Amino acid sequence: MIKLYNTLTRKKETFKPEGDVVKMYTCGPTVYSFAHIGNLRAYIFMDMLRRTIKANGYKIEGVINLTDVGHLTSDEDEGEDKLIVAGKRENKSPWEISEFYSKYFLEKAQDLHLDMPEHIVKATSVIDQIISFVQVLVEKGFAYETEKGIYFSVQKFKEYGQLSGITLEQRKAGARIEVDESKQHPADFALWIKAPKEHIMQWNSPWGMGYPGWHIECSAIGQKYLGDKIDIHTGGIDHITVHHENEIAQNNCYYGRPVVKFWVHLEFLQVDGGKMGKSLGNMYTMEDLAQRGFRPLDYKFFVMGAHYSKAQNFTFEALKASQTTLNKIYQNILKHKSGENVVDIQKLEDYHKRIMTAINDNINYTNAITVLIEMLKDNLPSKDIYKKVIELDQIFGLDLETAEKYLFVDNEIPADIKELAEERWQAKLQRDWAKADEMRHKLTTLGYEIKDSKDSYDIIKIN
Repeated sequence: MIKLYNTLTRKKETFKPEGDVVKMYTCGPTVYSFAHIGNLRAYIFMDMLRRTIKANGYKIEGVINLTDVGHLTSDEDEGEDKLIVAGKRENKSPWEISEFYSKYFLEKAQDLHLDMPEHIVKATSVIDQIISFVQVLVEKGFAYETEKGIYFSVQKFKEYGQLSGITLEQRKAGARIEVDESKQHPADFALWIKAPKEHIMQWNSPWGMGYPGWHIECSAIGQKYLGDKIDIHTGGIDHITVHHENEIAQNNCYYGRPVVKFWVHLEFLQVDGGKMGKSLGNMYTMEDLAQRGFRPLDYKFFVMGAHYSKAQNFTFEALKASQTTLNKIYQNILKHKSGENVVDIQKLEDYHKRIMTAINDNINYTNAITVLIEMLKDNLPSKDIYKKVIELDQIFGLDLETAEKYLFVDNEIPADIKELAEERWQAKLQRDWAKADEMRHKLTTLGYEIKDSKDSYDIIKIN
């Protein structure tokens, strides 16, 4: 029995889908830049939630969107499209930007062994669905036309603000002075934006050439792939006050009833106790972690160490501690792989049950990992434990069956050796092959071997 905290009701509730198939929507990234570790925490949580649902015997029909149009530089329908801004920055078309960063995101998801949704959908692939959705809202009187586009009238939806707890009066009081006077209420949001001739991304519609607003894509994509009933919708807490509030308004007014049953939100990732930002120089990518000797699964394991509903503080010291613990897990798995001792089946099932109890209690992977470590610390090496752990990796997604390839021995490697290895790695990244080979040879003469992987390297002491 799964219990989840539902943002909509502000309490933890027993989750029970309509049928045997769980319909789940995840708000995906806007593909205009490299996904950083804060972004990826959200999708690691998505992975844990999907694995928990499957561990309880359900099938999933899941969707994640890739926003490749309509997300302006301000979430309040102002500024330029982020894809177009990125295109100007990199001297590429928005389509090239979308293709490049979508591919990057999906590669990172694979490196993290994420259980990805069954449908990965770009906003630009559902333009017809979006236009039809907007037409219905206009016909029902929930949307109106201005010189700038088609806007949703929040005053027509009495329940607006139910997710965030912010009333329309509070929104109006907090609105900026330079609010668009053509809007009936400051919180009204764009469903369709009329595009000037020079705008790169635009499509024909009943209201002329234009492009969709940011919020409507999720409603249209959800409708196309999941229908009119969605069991779980996930996203970051930053989506609660605007994006998801607007999505609820669109959905409920289109159908005349609620569409999403559970809204589940993830807290922010902090860095060194503060906010993450480009201007602060701490918006790390997976490549930044790799250059410091960390693998994708080290970061995934780090994320599992804190509950999704709590802000998590990232430091390289904390990541190193997670890496060390995960390395020990891999070592213990190999200890049991060739063990001849027999373990009572009931004991193994008790471990399994405790792990299920943990993850079913609002996706508590922190407690589940504690049980996994306890099981692996059993002093009598046993293939029975090994087989159970490999079975449980359907829950953890840490590639435990191939533990050998993740092991590395750097616990006692001198600092000067680490510096030489990092210097060689940087030379390789800069394609200075001669220097990289020279440094590798020097390390070999000092008794250390370098083993490269796609995004990182291991330092192995030669016996």
